[in-house]
Amino acid sequence: MHRSLTTGPDRRPAEGDVARTFDQLGYRISVAGGTRIGHRYPANFDVLHVDRATPFLAVADGLGGGEGSALAGSTAMTTFVAAVRALGATVGPDQLRSAVAAAQSQVNAAGAQLGELTGCTLTALVTGPAGPAGWSPGSPTWNAPTALWTPSVIAGPPRPRPGWIVQIGDSRAYRLRDRRLELLTVDHTEAWLGTLHGWYPAGSPAANAARYRLTRYVGHPDSPEPDLLNVSLLPGDVYCLCTDGVTDEIGYALLASRLGSDADPIKIVHGLLADTLAAGGRDNATLAVLRVETR
Repeated sequence: MHRSLTTGPDRRPAEGDVARTFDQLGYRISVAGGTRIGHRYPANFDVLHVDRATPFLAVADGLGGGEGSALAGSTAMTTFVAAVRALGATVGPDQLRSAVAAAQSQVNAAGAQLGELTGCTLTALVTGPAGPAGWSPGSPTWNAPTALWTPSVIAGPPRPRPGWIVQIGDSRAYRLRDRRLELLTVDHTEAWLGTLHGWYPAGSPAANAARYRLTRYVGHPDSPEPDLLNVSLLPGDVYCLCTDGVTDEIGYALLASRLGSDADPIKIVHGLLADTLAAGGRDNATLAVLRVETR
């Protein structure tokens, strides 16, 4: 699961880091991301997106080590990012499913021409505008049937900022809140299903063999839909998106410790990426971190 000589639409280097800060409606949202090739592979098949204009993060991880892996990651990310940017301030589940469907279509078309496995994971955090003071379900600023946010400027303290986790494949999304680290996504792999349903014990040879058999990914011939999770972004929250080159090398305790530190997000990214290399660096490693604070 490897390679991309650039890390997405911003065309950052294969081993590049980026950090940005957004001050919006009483919130300060700091974001950072980075990627490392690792010790095993000569190129990077991961793709990172840290948006220039809004708190919008995404990671992708190509399947295999061939041209189809690189093509899938870059095509999926470019298509998905363009679709999300076109939504403007209105983001909802139907629109995000359509964005992933567009990426599926483009990757499938590219794979048909290439004639080899062309697929990738895709995990994103897409944020909407902060909820205004006085917001409640059914208010003019919230469209309950479609779960769409529209901008509003109303005086008062900031309310939880809405966001969406979009996930297909086995790149993960975590949230640290009140010093507790939660895994918000499930891996779309046979290993995850097998362990959950008792087909084989976790860590067994059968489970390890199933670890890289994905049940859903971008480029799958059946064009499966992603999982969508509506989340609230509260002051103190830290969100982390990462490919399996991070989670296969770093344990829960170390990830929680890094994310819970007072360091700037870019320093957290640097520390975690260094940890993956120190642990063996057996895959490309890519992650993006978002921290929410009040101004």
